[in-house]
Amino acid sequence: MRDKIVAGNWKMNLNFEDAIQLGTNLNAWVADNQPDAQVIISPSSIYLQVLLEAVDEQYVKVASQDISAHDKGAYTGDISGEQLDSIGLDFVIIGHSERREYQGETDAIIAEKLKQAFKNQINPIFCIGEKLEEREADQHFEVVKSQLLNALKSQNTEDLSRLIIAYEPVWAIGTGKTASPEQAQEIHAYIRKVLNDEFGVEIANETSILYGGSVNAQNANDIFSQPDIDGGLVGGASLKYEDFIQIIAACK
Repeated sequence: MRDKIVAGNWKMNLNFEDAIQLGTNLNAWVADNQPDAQVIISPSSIYLQVLLEAVDEQYVKVASQDISAHDKGAYTGDISGEQLDSIGLDFVIIGHSERREYQGETDAIIAEKLKQAFKNQINPIFCIGEKLEEREADQHFEVVKSQLLNALKSQNTEDLSRLIIAYEPVWAIGTGKTASPEQAQEIHAYIRKVLNDEFGVEIANETSILYGGSVNAQNANDIFSQPDIDGGLVGGASLKYEDFIQIIAACK
C-alpha cells in the first residue's frame, strides 16, 4: 500500500521562534490525532537541526528544501547529502519549480541531486510540472514525461523504492488557481502509467504521488479523494497551523 503523505514546504518564511512554535504545535496535534498521512515539514536550512530535535520523528519528519549535486568541496552555500544524512535527515525536496526557474536547475542537475539523495539514504520528494503556456498548448503530458524520465533514467532502479513524486502545475503555485480534482487525477494517473511502462508495475504501484498546486483547507478533501493522489506538497497553507491540520486530516 502506498504511503499517504502531506508535506509542508515553508520556503523562505518564518522567523526562528515562529518556525519552532509551528513545528512543535504540529507535532503535538499529530501525536494526539494520529492521522493517516505521514506529516513532513520543510523549513529553511538554518532551522533543520533545531527542528529535528524539537519534533518526534514518529509523528513529524523534517525535510531539506534542497541538496547539492556534489559530494563535497568548494561549493559555497550548498549542503551535501552526507551533511544532511549526518544530522539524521530522511527527506529532501528536489526539482521544485521555483529552483528550476530562479536557480536555473536543469533536468541534468536534478538527476545528479537525486543520485546524491539516494546515495545518502535520503528520500527525495521529486517535483515535476508544466507551466501555464505548456498546459494551454496541450503539452503538459509531454513536459511531465520528459522531466520524469530525464531525471530518473540515469538512476539505479532499486533506489526508486525511496522515490516520492510531487506533481506541481506551475501555473497553480502561489496563484490561488488549482487544477480541478479531475485534471489532477488525470495527470497523476498518467505519471503512474509512465512509471509502469519504464520501471515496472511494482514501482508504479508503490510510489506515492503528491499534488502540489495551491492545496488548501477548502479543496483538500476533493483532491485527496482521487485514486492516484496520495497526498500533497503544500506551500502557503502549511504556514497556517489551523489550515495545515485540516489538510492533513483530509488525507485518508
